[in-house]
Amino acid sequence: MQVLDSIYYDNTVQAWLIAAAIGVAVTLGLNLFVAILARRLRTISERTSNDIDDIAVSVIDRTKFLFLLFLGVWAGSRALVLPSAVHWAIRLFGVIAVVLQVAAWGSVAISSGIRRQVRLKLEADPGTATAMNALGFILRLALWVLLILAALDNLGVEIMPLLAGLGVGGIAVALALQNVLGDLFASLSIVLDKPFVIGDFIVVGDKAGTVENVGLKTTRVRSLSGEQLVFSNSDLLSSRIQNFKRMVERRILFAIGVTYQTPREQLARIPDMIRESIETQENVRFDRAHFKEFADSALNFEVVYFVLSREFGDYMNVQQAINLEIMSRFEAENIEFAYPTRTLFLERGESWPAEVREARSQN
Repeated sequence: MQVLDSIYYDNTVQAWLIAAAIGVAVTLGLNLFVAILARRLRTISERTSNDIDDIAVSVIDRTKFLFLLFLGVWAGSRALVLPSAVHWAIRLFGVIAVVLQVAAWGSVAISSGIRRQVRLKLEADPGTATAMNALGFILRLALWVLLILAALDNLGVEIMPLLAGLGVGGIAVALALQNVLGDLFASLSIVLDKPFVIGDFIVVGDKAGTVENVGLKTTRVRSLSGEQLVFSNSDLLSSRIQNFKRMVERRILFAIGVTYQTPREQLARIPDMIRESIETQENVRFDRAHFKEFADSALNFEVVYFVLSREFGDYMNVQQAINLEIMSRFEAENIEFAYPTRTLFLERGESWPAEVREARSQN
């Protein structure tokens, strides 16, 4: 009993033993609790199809022994009388342990969430993986910055001057990396807003092609002539983009011309002939056909119809069939298509005015 009452570093041996027992019990107990919780969550996740419990299992599995050890040391230290320097060391150890543990939990949660989103959207938009990984990097970086600032604040460091210095430095870095950061955030905007995805056929200004890759800085498009076009993401978003892959139906306008020698009765029947030629095709919707104008060498008709498909090949097949059908009907009616012509009228000399004939005879 005298040994237990002996005092070492302002605490009895009994107090030291009690503190050690509390520390070991808390550390082992928490470790056992985490293991049981992880096993139960893993069993539940195997029975369900959602990803939330899978993310929870990943987070629990990343619980570090250093964090549990700190909780045990902290719990045991409550039974002791310790000098301020030791309390400061425990506090420092605790802040480091908490920062590392929260960072581990947050990082695995962010990574698991990003992987889930990539898996859900990868088939529809393969470019999602690159931008979502960039988003994950930004979120993890923001998490670490917040945790470090919180740790410094708990350790008594004045963070306002530090924030001011970081603000000035951040402005300088942002100015130096303005183009890179602009393209990075433009990449995130493309992923979140989805003006186009990989596989879409787009037109940007006078350039057109199929989107092949959406990167952190550039988007690559394969043109119809075969070469690869590389667009800066920020420039791409500031441009007007035509996305033909999102087209539900295609509006077609075309014109045909017949000769001036076509009788009026046949001209009146031509719009109905065109309408019937279009309506015999599949996946089309007729809109209108009108005798539009008297041109230099033709009587022009304007026709509008819709192809109920976004595929360019389907449109060309339909237009070809319509053209052949119109030609067949015109041949049956002896209607001639117009082509550029010029008629020259000649008059004999006797029909000229007398003064013109007199002037030409003098010459």
